[in-house]
Amino acid sequence: MIKKITFLAVLFISTLSFGQLGPVGHLTIFSEDGDKFTLILNGEVINDTPQTNLRVEDLNQPYYNAKIKFADQSLQDITKNNLMLTDVDGVFSDVTYKIKRDKNNKTKMKMNYYSSIPVQPNFIPASNVHVIHYGQPAPPPVTGSVSQTTTTTTQTNGVNVGVNMGGISMGVTINDNMGGGAVTQTTTTTTTHTSSSSGHHHDEEPVRGCGGKYAMSAGNFSAALATIKKQSFEDAKLKTAKQVVTANCLNVDQIMQMANTFSFEDNKLEFTKFAYDYCTEPKNYFKLNGIFSFSSNAEALSDYVQSRQ
Repeated sequence: MIKKITFLAVLFISTLSFGQLGPVGHLTIFSEDGDKFTLILNGEVINDTPQTNLRVEDLNQPYYNAKIKFADQSLQDITKNNLMLTDVDGVFSDVTYKIKRDKNNKTKMKMNYYSSIPVQPNFIPASNVHVIHYGQPAPPPVTGSVSQTTTTTTQTNGVNVGVNMGGISMGVTINDNMGGGAVTQTTTTTTTHTSSSSGHHHDEEPVRGCGGKYAMSAGNFSAALATIKKQSFEDAKLKTAKQVVTANCLNVDQIMQMANTFSFEDNKLEFTKFAYDYCTEPKNYFKLNGIFSFSSNAEALSDYVQSRQ
């Protein structure tokens, strides 16, 4: 008996962009009943983790074919073709759709148009909205190994063949009507396959922080920074800055610029600690030590970062 197991590897190539060269629209979808869902646009999975309130920014196509799959598999999928991101004049908009359950059939789901506003460069989503900037790469799959063991046992005095493959046992007995003693022969073959999607060497940099996503685009960050600076009080600045960070990923330079909007070092320290989980380059977080006038605050930040590693 010959078993052939073929392992197929598929390479996914994504075109990445730090900024948009043309006009873009934004799409928000929320579930009125709190049902978690995954959004698929033109066949591309947008959010790996199901969400109840999802915002996708920087979409550059006027129409998308959308599909909604729910974490609760008893709920029916939603398919919506030609989902529009422009107004009647073809101008990109910030569009919101609402998902809700059918009143007569609780497993049937509907997605309806909810609202539309002009694209605002300084728009800051609510903290409970999961924001994805279109075109960000997903974290690479974890490299691992797969082992398969095949054991075959053959016995005379009749032929008894047992096969155990990957935990599945199969037995076949054939009586040859011949006498004689029993002879058992066991052969074990182990094959290990190791796959790596990236082909990176072990000494290359690990995956970036914030889930491997890109930092805010320059335009969105400038608008957010301007909004923070407009706040008259330190507490309001800190609250707004945290709101921006919660909904986005930032690099060290962006975090530094936000931190420098605060007059009090205590607020700088609180903010830089808060922003650590949203930094795309945590290995460079030491650069933030230079924003403090007092060495005790720089040491406090260093201790915090070390405690998180």
